[in-house]
Amino acid sequence: MGLIMQEGKFVSRDEVARTDTPSSTQTWRPVPHIDVIEAVTEVVKAHDWTIEGEKFGLASEGRKLFGVMEISSSSSPEWHRCIGIRNSHDKSFAVGLSAGIVVCVCTNLAFGGTTVVKRRHTSGIVLAELIDRAVASLEDDFLTTEAVCENLKDAYLRDDDEARSCIVRAAELGVINSCDILPVFHEFKKPSHVEFKEPTRWSLINALSEIVKKYSPQRVDHSYLALNRAFGLDGQKATIFA
Repeated sequence: MGLIMQEGKFVSRDEVARTDTPSSTQTWRPVPHIDVIEAVTEVVKAHDWTIEGEKFGLASEGRKLFGVMEISSSSSPEWHRCIGIRNSHDKSFAVGLSAGIVVCVCTNLAFGGTTVVKRRHTSGIVLAELIDRAVASLEDDFLTTEAVCENLKDAYLRDDDEARSCIVRAAELGVINSCDILPVFHEFKKPSHVEFKEPTRWSLINALSEIVKKYSPQRVDHSYLALNRAFGLDGQKATIFA
């Protein structure tokens, strides 16, 4: 489902539950990883969404949790909504959620903005309330990301020169390595999936994603952030088009 681990390992929900949580201090109370997952699960169900699949990973000897939940609620049969989850026991970052989509035909992943759930001395009840507000705010992110994708599907590139220009711009923005400009152009002209044969901006973003998936996990993370910013999936003006 698009979760890529730079370090650590993929684990089941049961394995997450067995992960030790550090002891609290007077100024810091770490939230058990499983509590975050279960809180998100309950809120997702309360929204009448169904979890179609999930994937979790632990890094830094269990101190960092990353996960993706694929949910059924979506406005298009071409993608599934998903929620990205993160949590840490080493104070490196707060609990965070991201709204995203998984493109069904090629499993390319795109995330919009990130909602950070900042908290201290958080009880289970308070965490559930925070997660509930966070997931509610993700609804707007889902709609923004899906609206942008719908617009990309309807926007045709003028010609091959515009496609080349956009791909070079993508390299300038850090989406791809400069050595991959030609591979992306070839993927755009002869896509691996027939669904992207039309010369649209939607096909272009998927051509870029196909190449990005081959990068190292660290590079993929940077590339996806740059890709979403370039195409305006974060709700801001796209920077890749002239």
